[in-house]
Amino acid sequence: MRELAPTEPERVWLRLRAKMGNPEFVTRDGRRRTRRDPDASVPFGKGRDPKPLGDVLGGFAADRGWVATLARADVMAHWPELVGEENAERTEPVSFEEGVLTVRCASTAWTQQMRILRAETTTRILARFPDCGLTSVRFIGPDLPSFQRGRRSVPGRGPRDTWG
Repeated sequence: MRELAPTEPERVWLRLRAKMGNPEFVTRDGRRRTRRDPDASVPFGKGRDPKPLGDVLGGFAADRGWVATLARADVMAHWPELVGEENAERTEPVSFEEGVLTVRCASTAWTQQMRILRAETTTRILARFPDCGLTSVRFIGPDLPSFQRGRRSVPGRGPRDTWG
């Protein structure tokens, strides 16, 4: 296809551009325009629609590195939904450190029951909160009385040498 010859104004523009250079690089205003960020926010431009608050807060948390910490807190807060109401009544998440979730159970029987359900519990947590960094779940029994401290404790082997 044959190209159309440039019109008189186009020829003048091309001649001036060849003689003086590209105005985008030569003039002060042109240099200022080229330095402007092309992705910058401009009125009535693309990307000016309001964003949902959840997206804004999610980006804010990601910028500061809070995603894993917030996910761990969500695991603790949503524990009844993750293990069921009956199990949650007899268990309580105590800590979440270095990828290990520690859960205290009401009795040794419930500790054993929850150890049986460990794989299912871990799968549910990771499916719902993949950013929490969970590596394992540790179930511990109830606090037992200790003979190590108190008003009537004495140094030595402890209750083993005089017990029963």
